[in-house]
Amino acid sequence: MSELTPPTVKPRISHFSSGPCAKRPGWSVSQLEKACVGRSHRSEDGKAKLAEVIERSKKILGVPADYRLGIVPASDTGAVEMALWSLLGKLPVDILAWESFGQEWVKDVLDELKLPETRQMSADYGSLPDLNEVDFQKDIVFLWNGTTSGVRVANGDWIKSDRPGLTICDATSAVFAMEVPWEKLDVVTYSWQKVLGGEAQHGVIVLSPRAVERLESYNPERAIPKLFRLTQKGKLIEGIFKGDTINTPSMLCVEDALDGLKWAESIGGLPGLIKRSEANLQAIAKWVEQSSWAAFLAEKPENRSCTSICLKIVDSWFTGLTPEEQAKSAKKLAKLLEKQQVAFDIASYRSAPPGLRIWGGATVETADIEALLPWLDWGYATVKGELEKAA
Repeated sequence: MSELTPPTVKPRISHFSSGPCAKRPGWSVSQLEKACVGRSHRSEDGKAKLAEVIERSKKILGVPADYRLGIVPASDTGAVEMALWSLLGKLPVDILAWESFGQEWVKDVLDELKLPETRQMSADYGSLPDLNEVDFQKDIVFLWNGTTSGVRVANGDWIKSDRPGLTICDATSAVFAMEVPWEKLDVVTYSWQKVLGGEAQHGVIVLSPRAVERLESYNPERAIPKLFRLTQKGKLIEGIFKGDTINTPSMLCVEDALDGLKWAESIGGLPGLIKRSEANLQAIAKWVEQSSWAAFLAEKPENRSCTSICLKIVDSWFTGLTPEEQAKSAKKLAKLLEKQQVAFDIASYRSAPPGLRIWGGATVETADIEALLPWLDWGYATVKGELEKAA
């Protein structure tokens, strides 16, 4: 077989998007037939569905009994901003950013909330800030896993247990695929559309007792939109954490989330989910070891994400191109793979270095990852050959 002859085996499911992500194996729209549609979400049946999502989520994730978990509007973004608007301002802030979404939270804190005592701790794509420099006398805002960089924190050992400040963690592409040390985190946010492969627009916020105490004792001197309000008359709105949502949820999305949670339970819960995600990372790592043109964007193996697996192109031909030519070449590669229907939505994020981003969350089958990898080699060789010929 010549270098430009395409492989013969294609992934059975070619969905490798980093959000919304692949549906769980065997999913079909018929799974939503029992959705509580045409009814009020505040009806007994509607609230029961929402409460079931909350309880199943807490059980699978191992959320401590004294933590609250609630469903909130506007996906993970809404959940993060709810935490920032409601909690920040009492203490100075250290905010960590090493990819695009972390930078968005920096903009919120500095440009919108305008908190003066804020230190931004940044790192380039592929690296982490120096975690040893974080000041836990302050409130800390960070991501557990950088969805657009493929860089995750390895563990929570760097977080102090006796911290005065709160830790606010955007963990949307980490929960259900990585161990999260709940005792080290005061606020955790995520959405169903990531590792569960759920539908978009709904977020989840998890609060520790320390976060609840802050909410009930601190009243920020700023207007807080209704969608961000977690307290009423100085007390936590407990209904949010029992299925009484702030705004109207989609009961179809709720049913889909329940389907994903039940599937997660059927494969062994969190250990089973982590095992599947790590197997996807290992399949790509084995291929990268032999690749002459691709490498992980994450510099250190312990920081490589098992969900948003980001690759950079290191071939000397590619690195010799201008930044504009690199971006066009990487997009051309992603479009070629999509045209062949072997990989949808795997172009790197628009602000990340040119390359590929392959979702490896638990809903993706390792066999499909393995079937994709020869196509990556074929696609790169094809694009390189065409551009060299045209030069």
